[in-house]
Amino acid sequence: MKLQEKGKIVPPIELNEPMERVSREVQSWDKVISATHWNLFNHNEPDGADFYVLEDELGHIHLDGELHLATNPELGDALVKNKLAERFPYGKGWVQFLIKTREDADHALWLLGLNYKRLNGLSKTSLLEAIDLYKLNA
Repeated sequence: MKLQEKGKIVPPIELNEPMERVSREVQSWDKVISATHWNLFNHNEPDGADFYVLEDELGHIHLDGELHLATNPELGDALVKNKLAERFPYGKGWVQFLIKTREDADHALWLLGLNYKRLNGLSKTSLLEAIDLYKLNA
């Protein structure tokens, strides 16, 4: 989803730890725009934090710790195949990951970082190599 399609743009709300650590780190990345993520059914109720690379959605974190990552189908399939994320049931290419612990936050930052690199032009081959390297070092 594009930034202008998300509704009103206001600074992201503060999340509980460890999600807030992820949010703060992603907000510091070059070209990232962050905003409040609104409840799908009530556009006046905050439900997390959204992250965009310019106009393209990087992903968002819900108040319950669920990270939804706006990948493309190729990257999403590779992450699911390698058990690094779960398929998101409502959008092709999207994946999800639950952040509950500090280790989960580290993994969420890696997922967001990989998608950030994709949005900044990293090749499919390099993305797949990054997945292989991550699994090797896990």
